[in-house]
Amino acid sequence: MPEQFEQLFATLREAIGAEHVLTDGDLGAWEQDWRQRERGRALAVLRPGSTAQVAACVRACAAAGVAIVTQGGNTGLVVGSTPDASGRQVVLSTARLAAVRAIDTDNMTMTLEAGCVLQNVQQAAEKAGALFPLSMAAEGSCTIGGCLAANAGGTQVLRYGNARELCLGLEVVTPQGDIWDGLSGLRKDNTGYSLRDLFIGSEGTLGVITAACVKLHPQPAAQLTAWAAVPSAQAAVQLLALARRRLAASLTGFEVMGQAALGLVARHFPQQRVPLWDETPWCVLLENSDAEGEEHARAQLESALEEALEAGIVTDAIVAESLAQAAALWHVRESIPLAQAEEGANLKHDVSVPISRIPEFVEKADAALRAAFPTLRLVNFGHWGDGNLHYNAQAPEGEANAAAFIATHEERIASIIYDEVARCGGSISAEHGVGSLKAGILPRYKSPVALQLMRAIKRALDPQGIMNPGRVLATHEA
Repeated sequence: MPEQFEQLFATLREAIGAEHVLTDGDLGAWEQDWRQRERGRALAVLRPGSTAQVAACVRACAAAGVAIVTQGGNTGLVVGSTPDASGRQVVLSTARLAAVRAIDTDNMTMTLEAGCVLQNVQQAAEKAGALFPLSMAAEGSCTIGGCLAANAGGTQVLRYGNARELCLGLEVVTPQGDIWDGLSGLRKDNTGYSLRDLFIGSEGTLGVITAACVKLHPQPAAQLTAWAAVPSAQAAVQLLALARRRLAASLTGFEVMGQAALGLVARHFPQQRVPLWDETPWCVLLENSDAEGEEHARAQLESALEEALEAGIVTDAIVAESLAQAAALWHVRESIPLAQAEEGANLKHDVSVPISRIPEFVEKADAALRAAFPTLRLVNFGHWGDGNLHYNAQAPEGEANAAAFIATHEERIASIIYDEVARCGGSISAEHGVGSLKAGILPRYKSPVALQLMRAIKRALDPQGIMNPGRVLATHEA
């Protein structure tokens, strides 16, 4: 233990208990990022059990000039919640802040602590007869605080919006160790700057989210899932327009998957039935959540698909006949990242472009990458209903050293993709955030005025630069 930190550790142990200040042993669970791209070294891991204890930890670290990396479920994909290699940053885990404080079904809100696992939040809402619609593959591990800090998206953004749209208020510990109680359940409060929105999406760089008041929604009377084959990216966009027109707000999911993505699932998870994937370049997963019951939902969905078939937008389609079949279809979609991992080294690019320009982006980016790397495999899938593509690159099949290929060409591949994203008026991060992975390239794609404003906010709220330094903005003063 470095001698200069002995007083800090003593203060922290007194504040939260010695058993919750971890400095020795294997801290790998907190030091390794989710994708195992990088491993840092923590000065300590702190596990406060209340907002007051979080505030005490932050005050102690601020007095010692020690940087704080806040960590929820550690499921982020942009290396934004693990310490760097210096051994001088503490990890502040919110895992013990896991209480649902209140559910107000008249106001349709839930107040809960940052360490609540997303799946548990969904179940608590369901038990109360309501719906919390934020949903993603990592929901069994990710926490609500992390979802808000990253402004997470998921599969139902099309209907309900990102995490930001689902949050009414926050409780935050500032970089000085003060507690801001903004846990309002109000949908209208026009009394100045939206402080809540400063912290949502800030990735722990402006303060520590300790609790949130989130919106609940009525549970749908029925949910129907369909799987459709489409002949082109343009046809997928046309199907989305048709589905919106026919299903309106009942359309809660619209996921598009390329043939290469589904082929990897078929290869690595043969026990799963992957419909139609070998007959068409693209498949679409649609979800219709209806307030009037299953019969009405099925009639709506089948009628929309029939129209699409007659128009040549869809070449084949199936509608799930049971909840088990629907779950199986969703499982195929959610297995794509796992199949990519099984296949070997790959690069993930979480991007967004205007929906109308998705076909143009796919055509141009595909052509540019194949011109530069003829054998590179492109694994394209994602939440096309809100313009979010997971436009990933897999090492060439049969490549003797796939990891070396990816490491050698990562920067060039990303540059081609992000340049095309920018040309189409898109964003280099749709739902995963910036973290440290994209902090260095953000100035290339972000408006200088926007960066100037972001840096001013960072300096104003965190003048010491101790909150998750090097994330989002590459340096404190950059």
